[in-house]
Amino acid sequence: MLTKRIIPCLDIKNGRTVKGVNFIDLKDAGNPVELAIKYAETGADELVFLDISATEERRKTLNHLVKEVAQAINIPFTVGGGISSVEDVKILLQHGADKVSVNSSAIKNPELISQLAKEFGSQCVVVAIDAKIIDNQWIVHLMGGKVPTHLNLLDWAKEAERLGAGEILFTSMNNDGTKNGFANEALAELSDNLNIPIIASGGAGNMQHFADAFLLGKADAALAASVFHFQEIEIPNLKKFLKQQEIAVRL
Repeated sequence: MLTKRIIPCLDIKNGRTVKGVNFIDLKDAGNPVELAIKYAETGADELVFLDISATEERRKTLNHLVKEVAQAINIPFTVGGGISSVEDVKILLQHGADKVSVNSSAIKNPELISQLAKEFGSQCVVVAIDAKIIDNQWIVHLMGGKVPTHLNLLDWAKEAERLGAGEILFTSMNNDGTKNGFANEALAELSDNLNIPIIASGGAGNMQHFADAFLLGKADAALAASVFHFQEIEIPNLKKFLKQQEIAVRL
C-alpha cells in the first residue's frame, strides 16, 4: 500500500515565506531555508516551494533561493512560480529541484505539459490547479487565483493528465487559509476520475482535517502551510495521529 504524504508548502514573496487567507492578506511566516530544514528533519515527506508573485510580476523563479533550500534538505522538492518553458525547468533542476509545478503557464499553453513530460518524464511534472466555486461549479483561476477562466476543475485536471502531468496539486480557494478542512468532495471526484496522484491543498486547521482528506477526499498527499509554519501542528504528532486511524504514513 502506498503511504500518504504530508507536504509543507513554502509560499515565497520577496524571498520570505508568507501565508494568507483565501489568497490575500499575506503575513510573514519566516525564513524559507530555516523552515525547510526543520520540516526535512521532523518527517515531512516532500517540500513544495511556490514563488507566488513570479507569474504576476512576469519574472522567473528565485533560483538562488531554490539552490539554498535544495542544498539544505534531503527530501523530494517541488518548485513552482514563473515557469513557462523547458529551459526554465532545466535551470530549476540544475539548482536542485526534483519536480516542478506549473499552473497559469500550463493553462495558457497546455502543450507545455507535454513538452515537460517528454523532456523530463511525467514524474517531474506537477500541474497545480487553483479553483473556486462559482455558480455551483469549480472554476479554475489564473495568476495566483486572481483571474477566473472558463475551465472546469475536473475537465482541466483530466486534460492535464492526458497531456502528461504526473500529479495534480488542487488548491481550493474557498478553503484556503480558513482552517475549516479540505474540499473533500472535489478531491474525491478528482481521485475517482484520474489515475495520477492528487495532492490536497487549502483548508488544513487540525489533524482530523488531514485524516479526512485521505479517508473522505481519497487524496494521495495533503499539503499545508500556516498550521506548520506557526507550530499549530507538529508533523511527528500528525503522523502518529494518522497511523492511529490506520492511514499508511512513513514514520
